[in-house]
Amino acid sequence: MEKLKEFKALGLSEKTLRPLLEKGFEKPSPIQALTIPVLLNGDKDVIGQAQTGTGKTAAFSLPILEKIEKSTGSIQAIVLAPTRELAVQVAEEMNSLSHGRNLRIAPVYGGQSIEFQIKQLRRGIDVVVGTPGRVIDLMNRKILKLDKIDYFILDEADEMLNMGFLEDVEMILQNTSKDKRMLFFSATMPKEILRVAKKHMGEHEVLAVKKTELTTNLTDQIYFEVKEKDKFEALCRIMDLELDFYGIVFCRTKNDVNVLVGKLQDRGYDSEGLHGDISQNHREITLKRFKEKKINVLIATDVAARGIDVNDLSHVINYAIPQDPESYVHRIGRTGRAGKEGTAITFITPSEYRKILQIQRIVKTEIRKEKVPGVKEVIQAKKNRMREELNEILDERKYEGFQEMAEELLEGESPADVVAALLTHSYQDLLDENNYRDIDNVQVDKTGKSRLFIALGKKDKITPKKIVDMIKKKTTISEHKIKKVEVYENFSFMTVPFIEAEEILETFKKERKGRKPLVEKAKARR
Repeated sequence: MEKLKEFKALGLSEKTLRPLLEKGFEKPSPIQALTIPVLLNGDKDVIGQAQTGTGKTAAFSLPILEKIEKSTGSIQAIVLAPTRELAVQVAEEMNSLSHGRNLRIAPVYGGQSIEFQIKQLRRGIDVVVGTPGRVIDLMNRKILKLDKIDYFILDEADEMLNMGFLEDVEMILQNTSKDKRMLFFSATMPKEILRVAKKHMGEHEVLAVKKTELTTNLTDQIYFEVKEKDKFEALCRIMDLELDFYGIVFCRTKNDVNVLVGKLQDRGYDSEGLHGDISQNHREITLKRFKEKKINVLIATDVAARGIDVNDLSHVINYAIPQDPESYVHRIGRTGRAGKEGTAITFITPSEYRKILQIQRIVKTEIRKEKVPGVKEVIQAKKNRMREELNEILDERKYEGFQEMAEELLEGESPADVVAALLTHSYQDLLDENNYRDIDNVQVDKTGKSRLFIALGKKDKITPKKIVDMIKKKTTISEHKIKKVEVYENFSFMTVPFIEAEEILETFKKERKGRKPLVEKAKARR
């Protein structure tokens, strides 16, 4: 375990370190270094503040899994997450970190069969990772009981607030054991979150990691608008278009990785996958083959890609859009190294347009829209490569040993016919347009609306006209784009299209009224 000596120094046991080694961890992130010793050694509640994508899941999972140690037949910890995607992601990572322990960890969320989740809970679960709505539903059915838990973890607390879940969180807290230990993790700490912490926590410690600047350097960034069912076809076209494609394709879950690897291998691509269930031996073999370019496509989850150090990737492809800007930067930073420009491609479905706008705004970079390459464009690229390869053989006279056979073939035949026959024999499948299927045209909804909160109201002598004039003066937005201006005593709201909302937020990001942002996204209505 010499490789993990920094993790060991935090107080983690050999049993806990073993899964870290298998997953490719090398040294703790700042939030892990701060959090793990506090959770292992003390009994205080914790408020952890760090950017998304900095290892918060492992920061709370490792010490909790070590303290839980063995199954008791009742729920010992609950993790609340704002979205089903995050709940699944956290549960998967906790499961992989608990490898070697007889613990049951399961996600519960809306959109999956509640009957299936009820069966799991009745069989006995040690750690539940859930979204507030489904957790409350299961509690109301008397299936999910939290009166004996030792740990309550609130992940992405500020997102819980933004999505209007704070009342649900408090309702769940009221039904938990009194002597539990609480952990709140969040990228920011709004006063509403601190109020809940003060109300429900005992003596607590605040552990904060300084926010780092997000950069993307030498990477050319592109996004394609595609339906979910067309992503695989789009990926194949991108890889076939490139002369020397060498890249990582990021998926959201380990199941997505397995499915995509299977489909690529069936279609003849040299690809392999990495996720949390891959053994350390298999991982090392796969990475060695990838670094030696014996495979040119690696399919991975964010967690499994940790520790991959390859300097000359041509592409990073976000098969699934990252959950946050930090993850986006971390992924695409694997290209554009050693002075070489790389290409980052993100697939977005019709409902994800707003996410790509948010990433652009926060990362302060242009991610330009491109069309998925057409079939004829891909076939032409293949023909161009064939010509280059054949010309190289001719130039370097690499055809010795075949001259006698060539002369025999040319006897009584047109040279063009003979060459055409050879090309048909060797390249017919490669150049068959039927290898590709049609991709549906996608019209991403760019007319969707965003509701913005303005920290000015009637007491500030604000009127709807003054709000419109303020926006017109400081942005390029015309007044007919600004709708539903509502002015109340202490604050106001307005509704604008997605794109205009991003411009307004960027323009006013440094302006504040007291300690509150002057303009921000309105909290979700219940």
